[in-house]
Amino acid sequence: MDSIKNIKGIIFDYGGTIDSRGTHWSEVIWAGYQAAGVKVDKDTFREAYVYAERELARHPHIQPDDNFYNLLYKKMVIELQWLADNGKLAGSEVAVLAPDIAKYCYDAARECVEEAKPVLDRLAGRYPMVLVSNFYGNVESVLSDFGLLHYFRRIIESAVVGVRKPDPAIFRLGVDALGMKPEEVLVVGDSYKKDIVPAEMIGCRVAWLKGKCWTPDEDAVMHPAIIKKLSDLLEVAL
Repeated sequence: MDSIKNIKGIIFDYGGTIDSRGTHWSEVIWAGYQAAGVKVDKDTFREAYVYAERELARHPHIQPDDNFYNLLYKKMVIELQWLADNGKLAGSEVAVLAPDIAKYCYDAARECVEEAKPVLDRLAGRYPMVLVSNFYGNVESVLSDFGLLHYFRRIIESAVVGVRKPDPAIFRLGVDALGMKPEEVLVVGDSYKKDIVPAEMIGCRVAWLKGKCWTPDEDAVMHPAIIKKLSDLLEVAL
């Protein structure tokens, strides 16, 4: 991590990085299921999770002014309805469980965001920062609700620019927004395949906030730029 000391700008991922301490969001939602007493096994939950992600990608359920609670509520309705349609849950439970799980996950995200703010404050005081995120077209509303929007000079959102991670082109847009060379930019993200690999492909420095990943294969990956918490950045970047 000593190699990042000469950086001039920072690109942050959002989901999984700032709002969940590097833990894949499926794990946060799974914890919400458990807290709400949803009685499905984890493999079935993961099927519902993937179904909802694909449904959200296909159809504009999420509106630009939706904050993170609204996003989560809509996502939970889709997941839970899939479970009900496949006989894993009573249909009457969807309306009861969706707001409870959404609230659990929203509160978890806010806790992580508040923990991240002092780090972002210090970094933003020294470096220009840009956000590069795979999101649903409402990331600015999410950032505004959480009090994060002012940290970033530009927002590069997949649903807006038409490029998604792991395509390195989305990170190139972030580098261009900073007006810097790739080697002058640090990319901070939680996904090895979607953040670290494509960022390194275009020559950026990287910091991998590694928590619980989506697959065992990614859990097993090691990298010299792994950090355990966002505040670790302060030791090497300031």
